[in-house]
Amino acid sequence: MTVTKMSWRPTYRSSKFRNVYGKVANRENCYDGIPITKNVHDNHFCAVNSKFVAVVTESAGGGAFIVIPVSQSGRLDSHYPKVCGHQGNVLDIKWNPFFENIIASCSEDTSVRVWEIPEGGLRRNMTEAVLELYGHSRRVGLIEWHPTSSGILFSAGYDYKVLIWNLEIGEPVKMIDCHTDVILSMSFNTDGSLLATSCKDKKLRVIEPRSGTVLQHANCKNHRVNRVVFLGNMKRLLTTGVSRWNTRQIALWDQEDLSMPIVEEDIDGLSGLLFPFYDADTHMLYLAGKGDGNIRYFEITTEKPYLQYLMEYRSPAPQKGLGVMPKHGLDVGSCEVFRFYKLVTLKGWIEPVSMIVPRRSDTYQEDIYPMTPGTEPALSASEWLSGINRDPVLISLKEGYQRPNQLVFKAPVKEKKSVVVNGIDLLENVPPRTENELLRMFYRQQDELRRLKEELTTKDVRIRQLELELNNLNNVSPNNV
Repeated sequence: MTVTKMSWRPTYRSSKFRNVYGKVANRENCYDGIPITKNVHDNHFCAVNSKFVAVVTESAGGGAFIVIPVSQSGRLDSHYPKVCGHQGNVLDIKWNPFFENIIASCSEDTSVRVWEIPEGGLRRNMTEAVLELYGHSRRVGLIEWHPTSSGILFSAGYDYKVLIWNLEIGEPVKMIDCHTDVILSMSFNTDGSLLATSCKDKKLRVIEPRSGTVLQHANCKNHRVNRVVFLGNMKRLLTTGVSRWNTRQIALWDQEDLSMPIVEEDIDGLSGLLFPFYDADTHMLYLAGKGDGNIRYFEITTEKPYLQYLMEYRSPAPQKGLGVMPKHGLDVGSCEVFRFYKLVTLKGWIEPVSMIVPRRSDTYQEDIYPMTPGTEPALSASEWLSGINRDPVLISLKEGYQRPNQLVFKAPVKEKKSVVVNGIDLLENVPPRTENELLRMFYRQQDELRRLKEELTTKDVRIRQLELELNNLNNVSPNNV
Protein backbone atom coordinates (compact mmCIF):
# COMPACT_ATOMS: atom_id res chain seq x y z
CA MET A 1 0.00 0.00 0.00
CA THR A 2 1.51 3.34 -1.04
CA VAL A 3 1.07 6.55 0.91
CA THR A 4 -0.53 9.34 -1.09
CA LYS A 5 1.18 12.72 -0.76
CA MET A 6 -1.27 15.59 -1.02
CA SER A 7 -0.78 18.72 -3.09
CA TRP A 8 -1.77 22.26 -2.10
CA ARG A 9 -3.01 22.90 -5.67
CA PRO A 10 -6.80 23.33 -5.39
CA THR A 11 -8.96 20.73 -7.09
CA TYR A 12 -12.33 22.26 -7.86
CA ARG A 13 -15.30 20.28 -6.69
CA SER A 14 -18.77 21.17 -5.52
CA SER A 15 -19.00 21.68 -1.77
CA LYS A 16 -21.55 23.53 0.32
CA PHE A 17 -18.76 24.38 2.78
CA ARG A 18 -16.32 25.80 0.22
CA ASN A 19 -17.02 29.39 1.34
CA VAL A 20 -17.18 28.88 5.11
CA TYR A 21 -15.58 31.85 6.86
CA GLY A 22 -14.50 32.67 10.41
CA LYS A 23 -16.16 35.59 12.17
CA VAL A 24 -14.67 36.91 15.40
CA ALA A 25 -17.06 38.21 18.08
CA ASN A 26 -17.36 41.92 18.79
CA ARG A 27 -15.25 43.22 21.66
CA GLU A 28 -18.26 43.40 24.01
CA ASN A 29 -18.94 39.70 23.38
CA CYS A 30 -15.38 38.66 24.34
CA TYR A 31 -14.29 37.79 27.90
CA ASP A 32 -11.61 40.14 29.22
CA GLY A 33 -9.36 40.21 32.29
CA ILE A 34 -8.90 36.41 32.48
CA PRO A 35 -5.68 35.33 34.29
CA ILE A 36 -5.11 32.45 31.81
CA THR A 37 -2.63 29.83 33.03
CA LYS A 38 0.98 30.07 31.83
CA ASN A 39 1.42 26.29 32.16
CA VAL A 40 3.20 24.83 29.12
CA HIS A 41 1.34 21.48 29.22
CA ASP A 42 -0.07 20.72 25.74
CA ASN A 43 -3.80 20.95 26.48
CA HIS A 44 -6.57 23.40 25.65
CA PHE A 45 -7.09 24.69 29.25
CA CYS A 46 -10.62 25.64 28.14
CA ALA A 47 -13.96 23.81 28.11
CA VAL A 48 -17.30 25.16 26.87
CA ASN A 49 -20.94 24.10 26.88
CA SER A 50 -24.21 25.96 26.23
CA LYS A 51 -24.22 27.34 29.80
CA PHE A 52 -20.62 27.99 30.84
CA VAL A 53 -17.08 28.76 29.72
CA ALA A 54 -14.39 27.21 31.98
CA VAL A 55 -10.74 28.28 31.83
CA VAL A 56 -7.69 27.12 33.79
CA THR A 57 -6.08 30.12 35.50
CA GLU A 58 -2.88 31.18 37.20
CA SER A 59 -3.16 30.75 40.96
CA ALA A 60 -0.87 30.67 43.96
CA GLY A 61 -0.81 27.54 46.14
CA GLY A 62 -2.50 24.88 44.04
CA GLY A 63 -4.50 24.72 40.85
CA ALA A 64 -7.66 26.59 39.95
CA PHE A 65 -10.05 27.32 37.12
CA ILE A 66 -12.86 29.81 36.63
CA VAL A 67 -16.37 29.16 35.34
CA ILE A 68 -18.14 32.04 33.57
CA PRO A 69 -21.75 31.94 32.32
CA VAL A 70 -21.68 32.12 28.49
CA SER A 71 -23.93 35.19 28.55
CA GLN A 72 -21.64 37.06 30.99
CA SER A 73 -19.15 38.54 28.51
CA GLY A 74 -17.08 41.68 29.08
CA ARG A 75 -14.41 42.41 31.68
CA LEU A 76 -14.11 39.98 34.58
CA ASP A 77 -13.77 41.25 38.14
CA SER A 78 -10.27 40.59 39.54
CA HIS A 79 -11.86 38.87 42.58
CA TYR A 80 -14.13 36.63 40.52
CA PRO A 81 -14.63 33.31 42.40
CA LYS A 82 -12.67 30.22 41.32
CA VAL A 83 -12.86 26.45 41.59
CA CYS A 84 -9.74 25.92 43.68
CA GLY A 85 -9.70 22.54 45.42
CA HIS A 86 -6.64 20.97 43.73
CA GLN A 87 -3.24 21.01 45.48
CA GLY A 88 -1.34 21.08 42.16
CA ASN A 89 -1.70 22.73 38.75
CA VAL A 90 -4.88 21.81 36.86
CA LEU A 91 -3.90 20.13 33.57
CA ASP A 92 -7.26 19.38 31.92
CA ILE A 93 -10.95 20.23 32.33
CA LYS A 94 -13.97 18.72 30.52
CA TRP A 95 -17.72 19.31 30.84
CA ASN A 96 -20.00 16.30 31.20
CA PRO A 97 -21.87 16.05 27.86
CA PHE A 98 -25.14 15.07 29.59
CA PHE A 99 -25.16 17.15 32.79
CA GLU A 100 -24.27 20.71 31.87
CA ASN A 101 -23.46 21.79 35.44
CA ILE A 102 -20.97 18.93 35.98
CA ILE A 103 -17.30 19.43 35.11
CA ALA A 104 -14.30 17.14 35.68
CA SER A 105 -10.73 18.28 36.26
CA CYS A 106 -7.37 16.56 36.66
CA SER A 107 -4.18 17.81 38.20
CA GLU A 108 -0.53 17.40 39.07
CA ASP A 109 -1.73 16.37 42.56
CA THR A 110 -2.59 12.89 41.03
CA SER A 111 -6.33 13.38 41.54
CA VAL A 112 -9.35 13.61 39.27
CA ARG A 113 -12.23 15.67 40.67
CA VAL A 114 -15.84 16.13 39.64
CA TRP A 115 -17.53 19.46 40.46
CA GLU A 116 -21.13 20.64 40.37
CA ILE A 117 -21.44 24.27 39.33
CA PRO A 118 -24.57 26.04 40.64
CA GLU A 119 -27.06 27.56 38.18
CA GLY A 120 -25.94 31.06 37.22
CA GLY A 121 -22.29 30.35 38.09
CA LEU A 122 -20.15 30.67 41.22
CA ARG A 123 -20.84 33.26 43.90
CA ARG A 124 -17.87 32.27 46.08
CA ASN A 125 -14.75 30.13 45.74
CA MET A 126 -15.53 26.41 45.41
CA THR A 127 -13.19 24.04 47.25
CA GLU A 128 -15.40 20.99 47.81
CA ALA A 129 -15.74 18.59 44.88
CA VAL A 130 -18.69 16.24 44.44
CA LEU A 131 -16.16 13.42 43.90
CA GLU A 132 -12.42 13.13 44.52
CA LEU A 133 -10.96 10.23 42.56
CA TYR A 134 -7.54 8.79 43.49
CA GLY A 135 -6.04 5.95 41.49
CA HIS A 136 -3.02 7.32 39.61
CA SER A 137 0.44 7.28 41.16
CA ARG A 138 1.67 10.29 39.16
CA ARG A 139 0.10 13.47 37.80
CA VAL A 140 -2.98 13.13 35.61
CA GLY A 141 -2.69 14.88 32.24
CA LEU A 142 -5.87 13.95 30.34
CA ILE A 143 -9.55 13.27 31.01
CA GLU A 144 -12.35 12.31 28.59
CA TRP A 145 -16.05 11.67 29.19
CA HIS A 146 -17.58 8.67 27.46
CA PRO A 147 -19.67 9.94 24.50
CA THR A 148 -22.84 7.89 25.14
CA SER A 149 -22.78 6.68 28.79
CA SER A 150 -23.82 9.01 31.59
CA GLY A 151 -21.37 7.99 34.31
CA ILE A 152 -18.11 6.87 32.69
CA LEU A 153 -14.95 8.99 32.82
CA PHE A 154 -11.51 8.11 31.42
CA SER A 155 -8.27 9.53 32.85
CA ALA A 156 -4.68 9.16 31.59
CA GLY A 157 -1.75 9.73 33.93
CA TYR A 158 2.01 10.08 33.75
CA ASP A 159 2.13 6.57 35.25
CA TYR A 160 1.33 5.45 31.63
CA LYS A 161 -2.08 4.08 32.70
CA VAL A 162 -5.63 4.87 31.57
CA LEU A 163 -8.23 4.41 34.33
CA ILE A 164 -11.95 4.00 33.65
CA TRP A 165 -14.05 5.48 36.45
CA ASN A 166 -17.63 4.45 37.20
CA LEU A 167 -19.06 7.60 38.77
CA GLU A 168 -22.14 5.71 39.95
CA ILE A 169 -19.89 4.17 42.62
CA GLY A 170 -16.99 6.67 42.54
CA GLU A 171 -14.35 4.01 41.90
CA PRO A 172 -12.02 2.92 39.06
CA VAL A 173 -13.36 -0.24 37.44
CA LYS A 174 -10.83 -0.90 34.66
CA MET A 175 -7.19 -0.13 33.97
CA ILE A 176 -5.69 0.01 30.46
CA ASP A 177 -2.02 -0.80 30.89
CA CYS A 178 -0.63 -1.17 27.35
CA HIS A 179 1.29 2.11 27.01
CA THR A 180 5.03 2.37 27.65
CA ASP A 181 5.26 6.16 27.86
CA VAL A 182 3.10 9.26 28.44
CA ILE A 183 -0.29 9.19 26.69
CA LEU A 184 -0.66 12.32 24.54
CA SER A 185 -4.31 12.14 23.50
CA MET A 186 -7.46 10.01 23.61
CA SER A 187 -10.44 9.90 21.24
CA PHE A 188 -13.63 7.80 21.08
CA ASN A 189 -15.55 6.58 18.08
CA THR A 190 -19.22 7.59 17.83
CA ASP A 191 -20.70 4.96 20.17
CA GLY A 192 -17.70 4.81 22.53
CA SER A 193 -16.91 1.16 21.77
CA LEU A 194 -13.36 2.01 20.61
CA LEU A 195 -10.67 4.24 22.07
CA ALA A 196 -7.78 5.62 20.01
CA THR A 197 -4.65 6.87 21.77
CA SER A 198 -1.43 8.55 20.73
CA CYS A 199 1.59 8.04 22.94
CA LYS A 200 5.09 9.39 23.45
CA ASP A 201 6.38 5.87 22.62
CA LYS A 202 5.60 6.80 18.94
CA LYS A 203 2.71 4.35 18.69
CA LEU A 204 -0.86 4.93 17.58
CA ARG A 205 -3.31 2.45 19.14
CA VAL A 206 -6.94 1.45 18.69
CA ILE A 207 -8.16 -0.18 21.92
CA GLU A 208 -11.29 -2.03 23.04
CA PRO A 209 -11.61 -0.08 26.31
CA ARG A 210 -13.61 -2.56 28.42
CA SER A 211 -11.08 -5.37 27.98
CA GLY A 212 -8.00 -3.19 27.37
CA THR A 213 -7.22 -5.22 24.22
CA VAL A 214 -5.14 -3.42 21.58
CA LEU A 215 -6.96 -4.16 18.30
CA GLN A 216 -4.57 -2.22 16.02
CA HIS A 217 -1.35 -0.33 16.48
CA ALA A 218 1.03 1.62 14.25
CA ASN A 219 4.72 2.34 14.78
CA CYS A 220 4.90 5.95 13.66
CA LYS A 221 8.57 6.47 12.81
CA ASN A 222 8.16 8.71 9.76
CA HIS A 223 5.06 10.49 11.07
CA ARG A 224 5.54 11.16 14.80
CA VAL A 225 1.97 11.32 16.11
CA ASN A 226 0.94 14.00 18.62
CA ARG A 227 -2.87 14.04 18.49
CA VAL A 228 -5.47 11.59 17.21
CA VAL A 229 -9.19 11.96 16.51
CA PHE A 230 -11.83 9.50 15.30
CA LEU A 231 -13.67 10.73 12.18
CA GLY A 232 -17.23 9.88 13.23
CA ASN A 233 -18.63 6.77 11.52
CA MET A 234 -16.21 6.88 8.56
CA LYS A 235 -14.01 4.16 10.15
CA ARG A 236 -11.09 6.52 9.79
CA LEU A 237 -8.65 8.19 12.16
CA LEU A 238 -6.85 11.46 11.65
CA THR A 239 -3.56 12.27 13.37
CA THR A 240 -1.47 15.40 13.61
CA GLY A 241 2.27 15.12 14.10
CA VAL A 242 5.71 15.84 12.76
CA SER A 243 7.45 14.39 9.69
CA ARG A 244 11.05 13.16 9.65
CA TRP A 245 12.01 16.62 8.31
CA ASN A 246 10.33 18.31 11.31
CA THR A 247 7.46 19.75 9.28
CA ARG A 248 3.96 19.73 10.76
CA GLN A 249 1.92 17.00 9.16
CA ILE A 250 -1.50 15.34 9.19
CA ALA A 251 -2.23 11.71 8.31
CA LEU A 252 -5.43 9.79 7.55
CA TRP A 253 -5.69 6.14 8.69
CA ASP A 254 -8.04 3.20 8.24
CA GLN A 255 -9.02 2.23 11.81
CA GLU A 256 -9.01 -1.47 10.85
CA ASP A 257 -5.55 -1.38 9.24
CA LEU A 258 -2.91 0.88 10.76
CA SER A 259 -0.03 -0.66 8.78
CA MET A 260 0.23 2.48 6.60
CA PRO A 261 -1.56 5.83 6.50
CA ILE A 262 -4.00 6.32 3.61
CA VAL A 263 -2.85 9.91 3.08
CA GLU A 264 -0.14 12.15 4.53
CA GLU A 265 -0.09 15.89 4.03
CA ASP A 266 2.59 18.37 5.08
CA ILE A 267 1.14 21.58 6.55
CA ASP A 268 4.06 23.93 7.26
CA GLY A 269 7.42 24.21 9.01
CA LEU A 270 6.23 25.81 12.26
CA SER A 271 6.90 24.15 15.61
CA GLY A 272 3.63 24.56 17.57
CA LEU A 273 1.47 21.52 18.26
CA LEU A 274 -1.43 21.07 15.81
CA PHE A 275 -4.80 20.52 17.50
CA PRO A 276 -7.37 18.70 15.31
CA PHE A 277 -11.14 19.31 15.68
CA TYR A 278 -13.60 17.22 13.69
CA ASP A 279 -17.25 18.04 13.03
CA ALA A 280 -19.01 14.76 12.13
CA ASP A 281 -22.16 16.61 10.98
CA THR A 282 -20.39 18.59 8.23
CA HIS A 283 -17.36 16.26 7.79
CA MET A 284 -15.14 19.29 8.33
CA LEU A 285 -11.73 19.14 9.97
CA TYR A 286 -10.27 22.22 11.67
CA LEU A 287 -6.54 22.50 12.40
CA ALA A 288 -5.34 25.04 14.96
CA GLY A 289 -1.68 25.32 15.92
CA LYS A 290 -0.64 26.21 19.45
CA GLY A 291 0.89 29.67 19.24
CA ASP A 292 -0.57 30.27 15.76
CA GLY A 293 -3.20 32.87 14.98
CA ASN A 294 -4.82 30.98 12.13
CA ILE A 295 -7.25 28.06 11.86
CA ARG A 296 -7.20 25.97 8.66
CA TYR A 297 -10.19 23.89 7.64
CA PHE A 298 -10.69 20.92 5.33
CA GLU A 299 -13.53 18.74 4.12
CA ILE A 300 -13.05 14.99 4.53
CA THR A 301 -14.48 12.50 2.03
CA THR A 302 -14.42 8.72 1.74
CA GLU A 303 -13.05 8.92 -1.82
CA LYS A 304 -9.93 10.51 -3.27
CA PRO A 305 -8.54 13.05 -2.60
CA TYR A 306 -9.91 12.29 0.96
CA LEU A 307 -8.76 15.67 2.33
CA GLN A 308 -10.03 18.78 0.53
CA TYR A 309 -8.49 22.06 1.72
CA LEU A 310 -11.23 24.72 2.03
CA MET A 311 -9.92 27.92 3.56
CA GLU A 312 -8.14 29.53 6.48
CA TYR A 313 -9.24 31.89 9.24
CA ARG A 314 -6.43 34.32 10.01
CA SER A 315 -5.78 36.43 13.08
CA PRO A 316 -2.65 38.17 14.45
CA ALA A 317 -3.41 37.04 18.03
CA PRO A 318 -1.72 33.69 18.93
CA GLN A 319 -3.89 31.05 20.61
CA LYS A 320 -2.83 29.10 23.69
CA GLY A 321 -5.81 26.77 23.54
CA LEU A 322 -9.33 26.47 22.16
CA GLY A 323 -12.67 25.47 23.60
CA VAL A 324 -15.51 24.25 21.35
CA MET A 325 -19.23 24.96 21.79
CA PRO A 326 -21.44 21.82 21.45
CA LYS A 327 -23.82 21.83 18.47
CA HIS A 328 -26.95 22.60 20.51
CA GLY A 329 -25.33 25.86 21.69
CA LEU A 330 -24.77 27.26 18.17
CA ASP A 331 -26.73 30.05 16.49
CA VAL A 332 -28.54 28.19 13.67
CA GLY A 333 -30.19 31.43 12.54
CA SER A 334 -26.85 32.78 11.32
CA CYS A 335 -25.83 29.40 9.78
CA GLU A 336 -23.09 28.93 12.38
CA VAL A 337 -21.66 25.38 12.08
CA PHE A 338 -18.78 25.56 14.63
CA ARG A 339 -17.65 27.95 17.36
CA PHE A 340 -14.24 28.20 18.97
CA TYR A 341 -13.39 29.99 22.20
CA LYS A 342 -9.83 31.13 21.66
CA LEU A 343 -7.52 31.77 24.64
CA VAL A 344 -5.26 34.78 24.00
CA THR A 345 -2.78 34.77 26.89
CA LEU A 346 -1.02 38.03 25.98
CA LYS A 347 -4.27 39.99 26.25
CA GLY A 348 -5.81 37.86 29.01
CA TRP A 349 -9.01 37.34 27.11
CA ILE A 350 -11.23 34.73 25.43
CA GLU A 351 -12.33 35.44 21.87
CA PRO A 352 -15.29 33.54 20.36
CA VAL A 353 -14.74 32.71 16.66
CA SER A 354 -17.79 31.49 14.69
CA MET A 355 -17.46 29.43 11.51
CA ILE A 356 -20.35 30.44 9.24
CA VAL A 357 -21.77 29.05 6.00
CA PRO A 358 -22.86 32.08 3.92
CA ARG A 359 -26.52 31.74 2.92
CA ARG A 360 -28.95 34.35 1.61
CA SER A 361 -32.07 32.73 3.02
CA ASP A 362 -33.19 33.33 6.62
CA THR A 363 -34.96 29.95 6.85
CA TYR A 364 -33.57 26.91 8.67
CA GLN A 365 -30.89 25.22 6.54
CA GLU A 366 -31.55 21.50 7.00
CA ASP A 367 -28.71 20.43 4.71
CA ILE A 368 -26.05 21.85 7.06
CA TYR A 369 -27.79 20.81 10.31
CA PRO A 370 -28.44 17.04 10.27
CA MET A 371 -29.66 15.24 13.41
CA THR A 372 -26.91 15.60 16.01
CA PRO A 373 -26.06 14.12 19.45
CA GLY A 374 -27.92 15.89 22.26
CA THR A 375 -27.62 15.88 26.04
CA GLU A 376 -29.52 12.66 26.73
CA PRO A 377 -27.31 9.64 27.51
CA ALA A 378 -27.90 6.48 25.48
CA LEU A 379 -27.08 4.13 28.37
CA SER A 380 -25.98 4.01 32.01
CA ALA A 381 -22.48 3.28 33.27
CA SER A 382 -23.40 -0.24 34.37
CA GLU A 383 -24.99 -1.00 30.97
CA TRP A 384 -21.87 0.10 29.09
CA LEU A 385 -19.59 -1.85 31.42
CA SER A 386 -21.70 -4.97 30.84
CA GLY A 387 -20.82 -4.83 27.12
CA ILE A 388 -23.74 -2.92 25.60
CA ASN A 389 -23.04 -0.36 22.85
CA ARG A 390 -25.55 2.23 21.67
CA ASP A 391 -25.30 5.15 19.27
CA PRO A 392 -25.86 8.66 20.70
CA VAL A 393 -29.43 9.93 21.15
CA LEU A 394 -29.90 12.41 18.29
CA ILE A 395 -31.82 15.69 18.30
CA SER A 396 -32.88 18.23 15.66
CA LEU A 397 -31.75 21.85 16.00
CA LYS A 398 -34.70 23.14 13.95
CA GLU A 399 -37.13 24.28 16.64
CA GLY A 400 -34.47 25.57 18.99
CA TYR A 401 -33.05 23.01 21.34
CA GLN A 402 -35.16 22.03 24.35
CA ARG A 403 -33.72 19.47 26.71
CA PRO A 404 -36.10 16.49 26.71
CA ASN A 405 -35.23 15.23 30.16
CA GLN A 406 -34.26 16.69 33.52
CA LEU A 407 -31.63 14.29 34.77
CA VAL A 408 -29.94 14.96 38.09
CA PHE A 409 -26.34 13.95 38.72
CA LYS A 410 -26.12 11.88 41.90
CA ALA A 411 -22.72 11.30 43.43
CA PRO A 412 -22.23 8.13 45.47
CA VAL A 413 -22.47 8.74 49.22
CA LYS A 414 -19.29 7.86 51.09
CA GLU A 415 -19.63 6.71 54.68
CA LYS A 416 -18.20 9.06 57.27
CA LYS A 417 -15.33 7.35 59.07
CA SER A 418 -13.83 8.26 62.45
CA VAL A 419 -10.08 8.75 62.87
CA VAL A 420 -9.04 8.10 66.47
CA VAL A 421 -5.51 9.09 67.51
CA ASN A 422 -4.41 8.95 71.16
CA GLY A 423 -8.02 8.49 72.20
CA ILE A 424 -9.20 11.64 70.34
CA ASP A 425 -11.45 11.48 67.30
CA LEU A 426 -9.87 13.96 64.93
CA LEU A 427 -13.06 14.28 62.90
CA GLU A 428 -15.16 15.36 65.86
CA ASN A 429 -15.08 18.73 67.62
CA VAL A 430 -13.52 18.26 71.06
CA PRO A 431 -13.95 21.48 73.07
CA PRO A 432 -10.63 22.66 74.56
CA ARG A 433 -10.47 24.27 78.02
CA THR A 434 -7.90 27.05 77.36
CA GLU A 435 -6.58 29.02 74.37
CA ASN A 436 -3.13 27.38 74.61
CA GLU A 437 -4.75 23.97 74.66
CA LEU A 438 -6.76 24.93 71.57
CA LEU A 439 -3.61 25.93 69.67
CA ARG A 440 -1.69 22.80 70.72
CA MET A 441 -4.58 20.57 69.73
CA PHE A 442 -5.03 22.39 66.41
CA TYR A 443 -1.39 22.01 65.32
CA ARG A 444 -1.22 18.43 66.54
CA GLN A 445 -4.35 17.54 64.58
CA GLN A 446 -3.09 19.29 61.46
CA ASP A 447 0.18 17.34 61.53
CA GLU A 448 -1.61 14.07 62.21
CA LEU A 449 -4.15 14.66 59.44
CA ARG A 450 -1.43 15.51 56.93
CA ARG A 451 0.51 12.37 57.77
CA LEU A 452 -2.57 10.13 57.65
CA LYS A 453 -3.77 11.58 54.34
CA GLU A 454 -0.40 10.96 52.71
CA GLU A 455 -0.28 7.42 54.08
CA LEU A 456 -3.85 6.63 53.01
CA THR A 457 -3.41 8.05 49.52
CA THR A 458 -0.25 6.00 48.96
CA LYS A 459 -1.90 2.80 50.18
CA ASP A 460 -5.17 3.39 48.29
CA VAL A 461 -3.33 3.96 45.03
CA ARG A 462 -1.30 0.79 45.46
CA ILE A 463 -4.35 -1.30 46.43
CA ARG A 464 -6.40 -0.06 43.47
CA GLN A 465 -3.60 -0.67 41.00
CA LEU A 466 -3.08 -4.20 42.34
CA GLU A 467 -6.84 -4.90 42.13
CA LEU A 468 -6.99 -3.68 38.55
CA GLU A 469 -3.89 -5.65 37.57
CA LEU A 470 -5.50 -8.74 39.11
CA ASN A 471 -8.73 -8.09 37.14
CA ASN A 472 -6.68 -7.71 33.95
CA LEU A 473 -4.90 -11.03 34.64
CA ASN A 474 -8.23 -12.76 35.28
CA ASN A 475 -9.64 -11.38 32.04
CA VAL A 476 -6.60 -12.44 30.02
CA SER A 477 -6.02 -15.92 31.48
CA PRO A 478 -9.13 -17.65 29.98
CA ASN A 479 -8.14 -16.43 26.50
CA ASN A 480 -4.64 -17.78 26.89
CA VAL A 481 -6.02 -21.17 27.86
